[in-house]
Amino acid sequence: MAAYKDIFKITHNNVLPAQGSILISEPFLQDAYFQRSVVLLIEHTEQGSMGFVLNKKTEYVVNSFFSEFEELPQMPIYLGGPVSANRLFFIHSLGDIIIPDAIKINDKLYFDGNFEALKRYITNGHSIEGKVKFFLGYSGWTEGQLEGEITRNSWVVSQSTNENIMIAEDESFWKASLKELGSRYKTWTNYPKDPYLN
Repeated sequence: MAAYKDIFKITHNNVLPAQGSILISEPFLQDAYFQRSVVLLIEHTEQGSMGFVLNKKTEYVVNSFFSEFEELPQMPIYLGGPVSANRLFFIHSLGDIIIPDAIKINDKLYFDGNFEALKRYITNGHSIEGKVKFFLGYSGWTEGQLEGEITRNSWVVSQSTNENIMIAEDESFWKASLKELGSRYKTWTNYPKDPYLN
């Protein structure tokens, strides 16, 4: 007999993952990192994939770890994923001229780069609100793993470059990302996190 949650199940949209695309979790995914999450893919190759959960804001701020930032506006840290969870990563829209060695994700976003250059940019009085986002850890998949999860309908893939990526912080971004995909996926936002408790 089919599981109760299969009544609500919606299959993925056959969009293939690529660098710069986003993964939107299916509504019943119970994983602590990925429940109601949206993941930006930083890298996707035959060898594996890497990304950051965009909408899991932590109680930590970058200011607490660097004395030169103590008096500056708070810079929140997000839970990027379970891999290297004690390392700080960042994405940004500053480009590889301001932040040397940054890796281009798409026409708008870059990954990491020279952190000392970023610190100088910040301490010189430049606002990074909506331009830089920090993460603890990242989300990683080995060869074929992500494709398998997509086939099992754990994720729906979107090529959207939602302008709110840099300020997304909670489940509302997951809902907004689904609504962008149309009415077929908008219904996911109404599903309970656990259908057995509904």
